[in-house]
Amino acid sequence: MKKQLLFIIAAVLVLPSFAKAADDIAPFLGRWALEIPGGRAGWLGVEDKGKYIDAKILWGGGSVVDVVGVYVSGDTLHVLRDRKIARKNENGKVIKTHNQIEHITATVSGDSMSLVQTLPRMNGKGVIEKPFPGKRIPALPPVPDLSKVKFGKPIELLKKNGLDGWELLESNAKNGWTVVKGILQNDPADKKGRYGNLRTVDEFEDFNITLDVTTKEGGNSGVYLRGIYEVQVSDTYGRPLDNHNMGAVYSRITPLLNAEKPFGKWSSLDITLVDRHVTVKLNGKLIIDNEPLLGCTGGAMTSDEFKPGPIYLQGDHGFVKYRNIVLTPVVN
Repeated sequence: MKKQLLFIIAAVLVLPSFAKAADDIAPFLGRWALEIPGGRAGWLGVEDKGKYIDAKILWGGGSVVDVVGVYVSGDTLHVLRDRKIARKNENGKVIKTHNQIEHITATVSGDSMSLVQTLPRMNGKGVIEKPFPGKRIPALPPVPDLSKVKFGKPIELLKKNGLDGWELLESNAKNGWTVVKGILQNDPADKKGRYGNLRTVDEFEDFNITLDVTTKEGGNSGVYLRGIYEVQVSDTYGRPLDNHNMGAVYSRITPLLNAEKPFGKWSSLDITLVDRHVTVKLNGKLIIDNEPLLGCTGGAMTSDEFKPGPIYLQGDHGFVKYRNIVLTPVVN
């Protein structure tokens, strides 16, 4: 009887520990920098809302979006992502599009995440599994006091008549960029073709950058800070406030007010990046005030927010002009 009683007591003592470990969301909470299949930059944010778990994801290009579903089972996080599939005939013509739910699983060891993307094969027979890594993004530092930040000597990034100091981000892309009389212009001749993004050869850490930019009607470009965070350049004059508008941190930070000018007019951008916080002035008006950056944006070169990187200008969306590009680095 004593042995049986001791066994029951031991079992009762073990049960709470087991129950706590199972289906535990805690290891997955927070923000994760992903290197998604193909080597592109991605991001995952997981929150415990009390009555439910919520998550957002960035998958290479585009915006940060809500996932279709997220749950924990045992020691595994399950993320359901919606993706559009195009069905083509034997001639390559799209005959049907539909949404497909993609299943991503993740396990965690310390600050490292191991993920697997599971995709149904296009013919519907079986699945393809693609493993990829993630790293926990450290907590944001306090909001920096910009009045105490020391800046070095300004660097003029744009030459008068040439692309010295710049190169295509994608070496095999078409080049629509030219510089004439100090004006950098991207003018893709073939509107259907993919034209290259342009980056500085030099790389930077924290800095202030100022520049002028103009587009045509419907124009779209972007200024990537360290190749990680895109400050949107777009013809959005007259539109309601949105995190895809001119001067926004694309799909992450909405401007405080509208300060755009109509297409065809030069606009000035003044951007300060310090300690993963960003300040943006558009046409002399403060539109983003020392706001935290929660992760990379779509089209980022990397999801690692602690690497120096170039300024890169988006060139695959159409006509745009830049001038007076001056970068002033932060110094210790």
